[in-house]
Amino acid sequence: MRPVRTYPMPENPHETIHVYEMGLGGVGAELHVAVQPGLPAAGQGAGGVHHVAFRSTDADYDAWADRLVELRVPNSGKVDRYWFRSLYFREPNGVLFEIATDGPGFGVDEEIETLGEKVVLAPFLEPRREEIVSRLKPID
Repeated sequence: MRPVRTYPMPENPHETIHVYEMGLGGVGAELHVAVQPGLPAAGQGAGGVHHVAFRSTDADYDAWADRLVELRVPNSGKVDRYWFRSLYFREPNGVLFEIATDGPGFGVDEEIETLGEKVVLAPFLEPRREEIVSRLKPID
């Protein structure tokens, strides 16, 4: 993630928006961060953001974990999600951020050509298969 520019908040020019670019860049690879210290803390629920996920290469994962510790950012520590690995932490206003790896990938336990054709659960969720599947609604 690289800082590329800043611009004033349209509604309040005293507040700044920072723009960061990822990968090859371009509109689809930008993150705009508005610095608004006067906002109330974020809350869960309708209309709120549960979390924001950022993609990381497998090779950079350990460096991200080390960086969070170095900056003393309270975080989840390394979490194995079976298909990928994640780190979770909250930004200052309370929104949950996730840094997730590419690998090992969703093809680890089924063929890429048939992804989504059946319910596949991570091994730690298999004991709850009946409960989880019973709550799914068909997609029309």
